[in-house]
Amino acid sequence: MKITTLIENEYGEREDLYIEHGLSLYLEADEKKILFDTGVSGNFIDNAKKLGVGLKELDYVILSHGHYDHSGGFKRLIKEINPDTKVFIGREFFNKKYSLRSTEEYDFTGSPFDENFFKENNIPVQYIDSDITNITDDIIIFTNFKRDPEFENVNETMYINKGYGYEKDMFRDEISLGIKTSKGLLAIVGCSHAGIVNILDSIDQMMDMNIHAVIGGTHLIKEDDEKINKVIDYLKEKDIKVIGACHCTGKQGETMLSQQLEDNFIKNNTGDILEF
Repeated sequence: MKITTLIENEYGEREDLYIEHGLSLYLEADEKKILFDTGVSGNFIDNAKKLGVGLKELDYVILSHGHYDHSGGFKRLIKEINPDTKVFIGREFFNKKYSLRSTEEYDFTGSPFDENFFKENNIPVQYIDSDITNITDDIIIFTNFKRDPEFENVNETMYINKGYGYEKDMFRDEISLGIKTSKGLLAIVGCSHAGIVNILDSIDQMMDMNIHAVIGGTHLIKEDDEKINKVIDYLKEKDIKVIGACHCTGKQGETMLSQQLEDNFIKNNTGDILEF
């Protein structure tokens, strides 16, 4: 199994690639080719070409939640590459998402396309609302994560508007990916808005299977050291062997993870390739 980080916030060893505040991962697993998130701009497509990744042959596209930095490149993928692919999104993916920038001033931060885009382009889409959805025997999508307030993220500026005013975004649309390996489950996360521990603990209880590795955004960027230390304690307690945290993890989060998890932490940046 191989994971290629097509785009995220920082350069890896390849400084000829685009970077942006977003995330897109390409996975080859169980004889399937999977795109997990599409970044902001679609520049992941240019990076894929330089990295020798053929997006035309995608089997599945998974969009972890309805924020622009995880779904913004999807329209370019369909218009330019037009893969014969199936798309998986959370049931509430198209909630109108906003960020509160100042008093009573909201900026739209949701997906730049709506449900009509799927219909206009004849894209098969499956809305995920069950705890566990198997794509194959070994590839699974998870949602409905528990909300232990001790581990919920600080989302003070994130709102949705369903037509009758703004309310806190609880990220009911968030989905994560799991891939079974001989050493345990590999968990792929987008932004972990529900809280990375809440997501991992939910998956652990759903599967009754040890989690071997976690790759993706852990959204520790706005958390204090006390919260980050609690997350690290959980990762140690669960004996998770590989932490490839990136994107919204934040500098302080990455530093503390690296210092305390040592060899278990992998700095996973644009262009990096992980093989399991």
